[in-house]
Amino acid sequence: MDATLENLKYDSNGLIPAIIQDHQTGQVLMMAWMNKDSLAKTVETGKTHFFSRSRNKLWLKGESSGHVQDVKSISTDCDKDVVLVKVEQHGAACHEGYQSCFFRTYEQGKEEWTIVGERLFDPKKVYGK
Repeated sequence: MDATLENLKYDSNGLIPAIIQDHQTGQVLMMAWMNKDSLAKTVETGKTHFFSRSRNKLWLKGESSGHVQDVKSISTDCDKDVVLVKVEQHGAACHEGYQSCFFRTYEQGKEEWTIVGERLFDPKKVYGK
């Protein structure tokens, strides 16, 4: 692994939060966890790979849906404990069918979160769940 990736600050579980952003619009698409292996695979392939805490394994974004992310740049913050990955998103980023995982907005006085995004696909048809 490249020394510049090694000197990032991973947490006690060996993970670092990755914020995924559309490289053209600046829209935040999602947040996921990376470990050293998934970050190295992301750099190697030019496609985002993450670490699933629930499945305890690496996964390629879009491996089920085909909605892959082509990496345009990778940055880190001043503390080197978060990475920002700018991507070209193919299809929707969210497994619920929205362009961004951040499709709900809090509004003072409302009892429910307001959906502000447009659903691009039906997750049942893509994932069969």
